[in-house]
Amino acid sequence: MAEGRITRGTTGVNRLRRVDRWVAALPALRAADHPLVVDLGYGASATTALELHDRLARVRPDVEVVGIEIDPERVRRASLSARPGVSFRLGGFEVPLDGGRRATIIRAFNVLRQYDESEVASAWRRMLDRIEPGGAVVEGTCDEVGRVSSWVTLDAAGPQTFTVSLRLAELERPSIVAERLPKALIHRNVPGERIHEFLVALDRQWQLGAPLSVYGPTQRWIATVEGMRAEGWPVQGGRTRWKLGELTVSWAAVAPGSA
Repeated sequence: MAEGRITRGTTGVNRLRRVDRWVAALPALRAADHPLVVDLGYGASATTALELHDRLARVRPDVEVVGIEIDPERVRRASLSARPGVSFRLGGFEVPLDGGRRATIIRAFNVLRQYDESEVASAWRRMLDRIEPGGAVVEGTCDEVGRVSSWVTLDAAGPQTFTVSLRLAELERPSIVAERLPKALIHRNVPGERIHEFLVALDRQWQLGAPLSVYGPTQRWIATVEGMRAEGWPVQGGRTRWKLGELTVSWAAVAPGSA
């Protein structure tokens, strides 16, 4: 029996482009012998699964993408768009794959928003049970057009990193991502929680970088990220990722609990 609940099904062209770039760079994908990536809860159309395959195939032409949905009608409609390397099937957090195969990466985006925070850990564990050794789960949320996004990357040991990804043009303040935090964090953006301190610091560094706006928002964002690192936040990656509007920190820096 499929595990989970039917989502609203909202989807759209290019909505998940930011997280797709992240998945394409994951070592798990690049090192896999036969990479299989699951788009869990792809929604009312096949769009995100097809786009995911297109983007990942640029670095792994042999990648296979399987879209999994809990709604039989969505599976029926999406299957009309199946093609070599992309298929669709009925299921949920149990991630049913042929022959008991395990996924290299599971991407679950805008799936847990309707769940209670208390259900997140069990959903994470269930998905982690379905990845192959060295694999990863990427779980997060974005706005309707994909300009504001954040996600958690997990491996067999649990959550490892938290990433914010923003469209920098016309960005007023980075803490706009508070509206699109993963379910594990969205109710924790209150004084005394690490994620609240993180977003306050992020806005502060963005404001300090305002004079660099004359050189463009990307330079201002890079200065913001460097300022966060200087403050002691465990920033990961380098300018190649930062130029995309990304900021990644260790999960422990923002995990729920007293700051």
